[in-house]
Amino acid sequence: MIPPERSAAVEVHHPQPVVTHPPAAPLVPVQPGTVPAVASVVLPDGRVVTGYAIEPAKPEPVAAKPPVSRAAVNVALGGVGFLAVCGGLLLLTTFITALTALITQLITLAAVIFGGWIAVQVFSASGHRGGTTVTIRKAVIKRNKFYG
Repeated sequence: MIPPERSAAVEVHHPQPVVTHPPAAPLVPVQPGTVPAVASVVLPDGRVVTGYAIEPAKPEPVAAKPPVSRAAVNVALGGVGFLAVCGGLLLLTTFITALTALITQLITLAAVIFGGWIAVQVFSASGHRGGTTVTIRKAVIKRNKFYG
């Protein structure tokens, strides 16, 4: 705990940086190259005000702006990139669709050829009997033996 005599005398010091500036050059008034003409103006209440005419300040020439802003160029480039991606996706989907159609046609062709081969086998077998023909007349079976 801080003793009471110390707590009342708390001081906070904020460090101040030491700044050394180079000595400033003395200001020298610059006279205009030519003496302007004296002008007098008569106010509406009849008073005359006389003074030097001051040329209005000419604005600094503005740097030439490009005819198209950067934002417009960025939006246009983004649109071109988007169109390129969409074109690529369209070509990809077209390729996948064509590949699917090709596979479907190959499966159909295989089914037709295989079905035709089966049909030829079935219909040709009924018209032509190949192999050995066995005619059984009277058969006598005794004790698991066949006598013909």
